[in-house]
Amino acid sequence: MRLGDPQIVALGGGGFSMETESGLLDDYVLSLTTAKRPRVCFLPTASGDADHYVVRFYRRFAPTCDASHVSLFRRDQGAGAVENDLERHLLSQDVIYVGGGNMVSMLGAWRAHGLDEVLRKAWHRGIVLCGPSAGSLCWFQEALSAFHGAPRSVRGLGLLPYSNCVHYDAEPARRDEYRRFVADGMIPGFAVEDGVALHFRGTHLERAVSSRAEGCAYRIDPGEDGVVETAVDVIYLGGDPQPRGAAVAA
Repeated sequence: MRLGDPQIVALGGGGFSMETESGLLDDYVLSLTTAKRPRVCFLPTASGDADHYVVRFYRRFAPTCDASHVSLFRRDQGAGAVENDLERHLLSQDVIYVGGGNMVSMLGAWRAHGLDEVLRKAWHRGIVLCGPSAGSLCWFQEALSAFHGAPRSVRGLGLLPYSNCVHYDAEPARRDEYRRFVADGMIPGFAVEDGVALHFRGTHLERAVSSRAEGCAYRIDPGEDGVVETAVDVIYLGGDPQPRGAAVAA
């Protein structure tokens, strides 16, 4: 099955798990498919397959999509009830939506079950991959994780050859540490606020979109005196047709 070019929508934070009053980011993800009733599978691995998270997913997507989920921590694995069927099930989707939580634990579980390679196949086939927080960080070559303890560098799946930092406006300590890590040699990359998403086609950033009129995203590169923070043009999905963005030296 070939759906189109490889696509990833990396949310800095937001979507159904954080924005109960706005479905703009999730609607944007669904708009990238050509299906009238998209097949959307949820991977809640980073939350330990939390029941409440799965319920919220179905409430958001089941009315308009063929929604399913895959659990790695429960005896009932969800839609792919037999582990050998997980690959077949995931590769039949239009969208794979990865939830937030503990990125390190999630990647370990994926690798143990072979899902890291399945997701790579899904990406190459044009299945839209997306998610907030850990569900954003995982697609990058390097990411700043702060789930337990001080922020630290974690190697992701490497589909996108950049580093990534989420919750850039909500967690000042994470923002400061990401800038320090890039200045000290971390791969240059992107920092994204809550309610903002980076849409990559292949490894190219096609656009940044936001569910908030004031939402921002930045490109972070090393500079002579630390880092250079360059604002990325952001399109407000609520109606502002003009992207916003300006270069800022830091």
